[in-house]
Amino acid sequence: MKAIQIVSLDGPDAVQFDDVPTPEANPDQVLIHVRAAGISFPELLQTRGQYQMKPEMPFTPGSEVAGEVVSAPEGSGFAPGDRVAAMVMLGGFAEYALAPADQTFALPDELSYAQGAALPLNYLTAHFALVTRAQLQPDEVVLVHGAAGGVGTAAIQTAKAFGAGRVIAVASTEEKRAIARAAGADDAVPADGFLAAVKELDGVEGIDIVVDPVGGSRFTDSLRSLRTHGRLLVVGFTDEGQIPEVKVNRLLLNNTTVMGVGWGHYALMRPGFIRHQFEELRPHIESGAIKPPVGSEFDLAGAGRALSLMDDRGALGKIVLVP
Repeated sequence: MKAIQIVSLDGPDAVQFDDVPTPEANPDQVLIHVRAAGISFPELLQTRGQYQMKPEMPFTPGSEVAGEVVSAPEGSGFAPGDRVAAMVMLGGFAEYALAPADQTFALPDELSYAQGAALPLNYLTAHFALVTRAQLQPDEVVLVHGAAGGVGTAAIQTAKAFGAGRVIAVASTEEKRAIARAAGADDAVPADGFLAAVKELDGVEGIDIVVDPVGGSRFTDSLRSLRTHGRLLVVGFTDEGQIPEVKVNRLLLNNTTVMGVGWGHYALMRPGFIRHQFEELRPHIESGAIKPPVGSEFDLAGAGRALSLMDDRGALGKIVLVP
């Protein structure tokens, strides 16, 4: 089969499009004919050896896919030909991939394969951040940084689906702000000077939850934006500047909280948690409240260009590979 291989740690341009053996499933694995694979920030980091998961090279990256079941374990509930989405952790940038049965889900008819590939990492992270960690309450105000990317659009739609009263998107360009509005944001403000822009919005007296997959220099102003009992969710650090630090005296006056959002390790240590999350998301997918926006599609051989697009902060919605 055809697959993308990381053979050196020289960045997106160094990935290779190769012939590799088709994987063989273990008794607890589902073999999937990949119709779409999602690209996320961890894959970009892996091309430079900067992600915590460091497989021996050469290896095939790709943590999330959608496609058709080729084979599945007895009792898994899956049969050949079923449409599914799955967390595969590695090996997704290929024509065939293996996924644990408990990390494979029936893909609702409402979604295309490309949209299905946008679900696992971004939407399960957003659900964990907003519902599990922040315990989002009805009518709360949520602010989302990096709002035009995969995590950002997922956070917007998940917040709205689970009862947020208002979602404010933060993005660097008007084109990106338009993507955030299309994803369901009630307001969209520029990244530069976002705190002042938020204060000028009618009816906004403070933010209840900040979703921050960016980090960097905007962190302090995110804290300043919070109202009493506000929560700042640390999802990631796509900003290439320093990892921000918090002076804990900033947390005292308004009883604010900074929360880490480490979905992957948490979920993988708790069998059944990912399936529980997906079942909570399912009715919102079926209602149309959650509909992943796909920004760019590349064929499998174009994985280097797709990763470079993410590296250049050019993602508008989810970037996917279509083998």
